[in-house]
Amino acid sequence: MRRPRPWSPEAGYRAWIILPALFMLAFFVIPLGRVLFTSLSPADGIGLGAYQALFRDAVFSIVLLETLRIALMVTLGCLVLAYPVAYVVAELRGRWQRLALAMILLPFWTSAVIRSYAWLVIFQRQGPFNQVLLGLGVIDRPLRPLNSGLALDVGMLHIMLPFMLLPLLSAMWRIDRRLLLAASVLGAPPWRQFVHVYLRLSLPGVAAGCALVFITSLGFYITPALLGGSGTMMVSQLIYQQASRLLNWPLASASGSVLLILTSVLFVLYQRIGQPRTARRARPPVAGDVAEGRA
Repeated sequence: MRRPRPWSPEAGYRAWIILPALFMLAFFVIPLGRVLFTSLSPADGIGLGAYQALFRDAVFSIVLLETLRIALMVTLGCLVLAYPVAYVVAELRGRWQRLALAMILLPFWTSAVIRSYAWLVIFQRQGPFNQVLLGLGVIDRPLRPLNSGLALDVGMLHIMLPFMLLPLLSAMWRIDRRLLLAASVLGAPPWRQFVHVYLRLSLPGVAAGCALVFITSLGFYITPALLGGSGTMMVSQLIYQQASRLLNWPLASASGSVLLILTSVLFVLYQRIGQPRTARRARPPVAGDVAEGRA
């Protein structure tokens, strides 16, 4: 009589992986493959006709450049706003730090659609934004921020700010404060301690936060549709227009494929270039380098 094979953790892990793998296959791999196949199968047969028509259209190039510009501006804005906040939160202790973390995570409990509608109300012609400026005498008549792109930038900054704060906090919490003390003992002034020690050691968080915010901003749809106005369009809005209004599925699929390829290339560049470089820069500086300013 054969003895039963003893249970092993590896077999249990393989069994638990089957269900997530099937889920990813059904709801990610197959739909993605369908989009890629549709982009290669226009009315005249299999080929790159949809991509050729896409890049011959000047509108797509303009929209793609506008999408990259908006994503870059949002990323830089989030970095400028999030770094000092993350620095302060990382220095807090006890209940104050827990309260600050709760305030950072609070926006995740509210849908991005609701937050976008809130900014839509704020930036209306008779909304609080114009009322405050009129009350202070800054302007003589209500502005139209919804048509200037200001509302879109502010709305995306508000939504993406926590995605920059969390990687920065993760990097700043790992910084050994004894390095700053050593730099101080060796005679480095406060600004040199920050630039040559703290800033360098926080670069992995800066790189991760910028990559996360920039890549996520490329695919925004709800916020640009509500706050962008008629003069601002991103690639996601162009895809919706081609698929729902013009019913040009090959062109819409080609647009989505281009955006997917661009996002994948940026992610690979971050993995191959950004991480090793930030890791080398984040090397704890030698004591003599800190003291002499060569760190």
